Amino acid sequence: MTRIDQSTFAHRRSRAAELVAAHKLGGLVVGTGPEFAYLTGSWASSHERLTALAIGPDGRAVLVAPVTDIGSLGVAGDDVEIRGWQDGQDPYQLATEALDASAPVALGSSLTANHVFALQALLPQTRLATDTLAELFMAKEPAELAELKRAGEAIDRVHARVPEFLVAGRTEAQVAAELDRLIMDEHESVDFVIVGSGENGANPHHDFSERVLEDGDVVVVDLGGTLDSGYHSDCTRTYIVGGDPAKADPEVVKAYEVLFRAHQAAVTAARPGITAGELDAVARGVIEEAGYGEYFTHRLGHGIGLAGHEDPFIIAGNDTALQANMAFSIEPGIYVPGKWGMRLEDIVYLDEDGAVSLDNVSRDLR
Repeated sequence: MTRIDQSTFAHRRSRAAELVAAHKLGGLVVGTGPEFAYLTGSWASSHERLTALAIGPDGRAVLVAPVTDIGSLGVAGDDVEIRGWQDGQDPYQLATEALDASAPVALGSSLTANHVFALQALLPQTRLATDTLAELFMAKEPAELAELKRAGEAIDRVHARVPEFLVAGRTEAQVAAELDRLIMDEHESVDFVIVGSGENGANPHHDFSERVLEDGDVVVVDLGGTLDSGYHSDCTRTYIVGGDPAKADPEVVKAYEVLFRAHQAAVTAARPGITAGELDAVARGVIEEAGYGEYFTHRLGHGIGLAGHEDPFIIAGNDTALQANMAFSIEPGIYVPGKWGMRLEDIVYLDEDGAVSLDNVSRDLR
């Protein structure tokens, strides 16, 4: 990871230890992935071998890694003891020495089952870290919000050029190739490119195909990439091939007006204190009232940061109260099987007054 100072990671580890103690936990163990990167700045991976950071309630931090990978970890900080292990040794015992096994220990979400089972054999009580230490990962720091803003501006620049590629006679795959190139111009890597035209747009997770665009087709374009800092962009707009909504099916134009209102209602309602489930219901209610409820088939949104999808998930039944500095998507959709689909997605974060959008390219049906 780049752009964030090493002192920030030391502060995060200290904060993690404080929360472990406050929640009366025996410690925290995270494997490689976004949570590990958040606490160490490293995106190292050791495949099936265990690399993990363990933080005890007393603030002690132990990083366990295969000796073959220690040189490439890139982790600094006087507060971290790095302990290498060789094949044949027990890395799980090393990881748990910093913990208080008499209390529940929080395990990171990226630990695979083989690591979880081995740790549970040594730890009588375990919990999921994203549940027990949600406040550690969900509320973003100013430096993180700055990176998400940078990501939003980057993907906005890509979306601004989408209409020039949506030309009758081209295939979805040809358009996707152009957009892939533009995302790489603005990001370190491409996360995904969705170009769903006509009936393909009714599949929310369609990527692209050899379907040929026709004048008046409605096209869902969902784009995302990863910056050099590890933070992600994610933005969806709905377009009309040829750019003139008058060429589209009148039902498409009518439905898009509903979708736009649902999106705006959710953005207006999003503020600290509302629950994730309540926010989902705001947008869903607008769509249901207009008669399209059965065609809104997914949650309203997901958190975003060092992972493209993370807590909080804006979904029915989620009682998590949203807080200032949380960042998440607002992305209502309407998908009519065999005909067309549409989605409107922005990444927002909450300040004390409400939602601030990080994606600001035109939301018109264009």
